[in-house]
Amino acid sequence: MEVTREPLPGAGDFRARQLLSRDMLRGDLEGEALDRYVEERVMTTTLDKAVAWARGNSFYPMTFGLACCAIEMMSIVGARMDIARFGFEAFRASPRQADLLILSGRVSIKMAPVIRRIYDQMLEPKWAISMGACCSSMGVFNNYALVPSDKFMPVDVHVPGCPPRPEALAHGILRLREKVLGTEKQGWRERYDAVGTEEVLTSGDTDGVQINVFQPGDTAGA
Repeated sequence: MEVTREPLPGAGDFRARQLLSRDMLRGDLEGEALDRYVEERVMTTTLDKAVAWARGNSFYPMTFGLACCAIEMMSIVGARMDIARFGFEAFRASPRQADLLILSGRVSIKMAPVIRRIYDQMLEPKWAISMGACCSSMGVFNNYALVPSDKFMPVDVHVPGCPPRPEALAHGILRLREKVLGTEKQGWRERYDAVGTEEVLTSGDTDGVQINVFQPGDTAGA
């Protein structure tokens, strides 16, 4: 094996940038050279976008688990998923230090007011993720004792699955970040020009039809 020494690609450009930085600090750059230097290195934005960027890259999830989905939620901070790559690994033990509530498991009617109180105590602005089928639509536990999460509190992202894998939860958190940053992707109705094709059932059309659990207008369990 022959070892050769060759200059790194772009090494000359790096030296040129060093010299330009030195001249700028000395005040030697003027006119067109100074304008080009500033255009290449200065980025402008709005205050709203800067604040959204900071919020979207520093979620503080609440240390809160409900059922089996909580095991999947715990694993996203491990070495395999390493959600710290995105700045979301700092789970807080107090709702007053958290701004993201992950509802990881089924919600009973007795537990719903407790969750709502925790959500009300969280920092503003705050967000919520419904993790798993049980929390979103009660899944296999479709009975009188449970209640969907969006019946008693606002939910920003629903993550399907029973239970969803850690990758699915990480995807849901990244979709929430897109929402906070204002770069949310279009839903399938917008992508396929299907807005307005929803079938809305009135109270007279629901005889014998089972949709979710509760009939339209029914707030049982909320």
